[in-house]
Amino acid sequence: MSDPSSGCAPSRTAVTEAEAEALIRGICFKTGPPRLLGVEVEWLVNELRDPRLPVPHERLEAAYAALRGVTLRSALTVEPGGQLELSSPPAATLTECVGTVSADLDAVRAVLREDGLGLSGMGHDPWRNPRRFLHRPRYDAMEAALDRTGAGGRFMMCASASVQVCVDAGHEEPGPLGHVRRWWLAHLLGAVLVAAFANSPLSAGRPTGWRSTRQLRWAQIGAGRAGGPALDADPRATWARHVLDAPVMCVRRDDDRPWDVPDDLSFRHWTRRRTPRAPTHDDLDYHVTTLFPPVRPRGHLELRMIDAQPGEDGWTVPLAVTAALFDDPEAAETAYRTVKPLAERTAGLPAPHNPLWRDAARDGLTDPELREAAALCFAAALAALPRLGAAPALVDRVAAFRDRYVARGRCPADDLLDTWRAAHDGRTAASGPPSPSIHPHGKDTPS
Repeated sequence: MSDPSSGCAPSRTAVTEAEAEALIRGICFKTGPPRLLGVEVEWLVNELRDPRLPVPHERLEAAYAALRGVTLRSALTVEPGGQLELSSPPAATLTECVGTVSADLDAVRAVLREDGLGLSGMGHDPWRNPRRFLHRPRYDAMEAALDRTGAGGRFMMCASASVQVCVDAGHEEPGPLGHVRRWWLAHLLGAVLVAAFANSPLSAGRPTGWRSTRQLRWAQIGAGRAGGPALDADPRATWARHVLDAPVMCVRRDDDRPWDVPDDLSFRHWTRRRTPRAPTHDDLDYHVTTLFPPVRPRGHLELRMIDAQPGEDGWTVPLAVTAALFDDPEAAETAYRTVKPLAERTAGLPAPHNPLWRDAARDGLTDPELREAAALCFAAALAALPRLGAAPALVDRVAAFRDRYVARGRCPADDLLDTWRAAHDGRTAASGPPSPSIHPHGKDTPS
């Protein structure tokens, strides 16, 4: 949610439709040998004495003021609901990426601990309703725009957290590390990552019926804002069309008045109508930052579909698995061959608004086909990690996750559901779907 520039040069010069398309095509896929890796880790901030309690606004402000004095290599930002995000600098190796973020997290946790606060790795706040911490024009406009599609937007803004992995776009030419292959891999493997790392089955203290309620919230805010483009052989062209046809979230102002939140205005139509003013290069740059597809090309590929993970170092497992399956040629080929048959379950619809992604978010690895795909992908990743120079401790962590969850057709969400059932009515994990469930379009209904 805390989005830096997407790569278009900031400019007040008006942009035409053709210029906008050319700019997007020019910056979305910067091809070359995969060299760099990055990760963005988001966390819910909770009271150490009882994570169910809301943290007063004043205590969050004081804690974040103290964090501004801490020297970090990663960028530290605050999300609309007060979640914390650490964004690593581009790293040349997986080991470097893990080491940098781990050290920064240790420093952040130490400061928060002094004020009785801690970080929780869950994809969706299981206890509290969304409450906005940041009141800025961007988030005021975002809330107004997302409210048009229901309550999912506020939960997404203020009650969700993720692990986002950034990999290079890949080679221009074909092959397992080619940019077209990696684009397709991201959208099909993405469903497997949703299922394997689902960790958000609760909302308002009760099961929702979805193992990744966070992914459900993204789906609820609509394909224009949080969907990807259709997959074809020319990712640059399809992404450019998608950006131009996506709804404009807001028209920014230079004064103190609230930003305009247009209804049913795509960026393409804005370039043609040129009202309430002509869009600029800077507006195009900003527009890209208001789109939240599960895979976002920003020169590199930003994989945004993974729930925040439990434990202090749980986030390193999806980072390591994703890095191995994208950047090791042998593992990338295995992963692509493994997930390619899953395309039949998309019904030709873009992610995440298709049956494959829906099943992944709802069922996790209880889905037999997703479980088999995850098992093959984890095996390929574990074989590749030593070739990437991964530390033995990290390889062991991935293997432990595989044994605890993937091999048993489970995901972290199942642990949370087991705990909830034991605390409330003693039901076992095999007792059937929890209640209530959440309708895919945002309406809460009893199951």
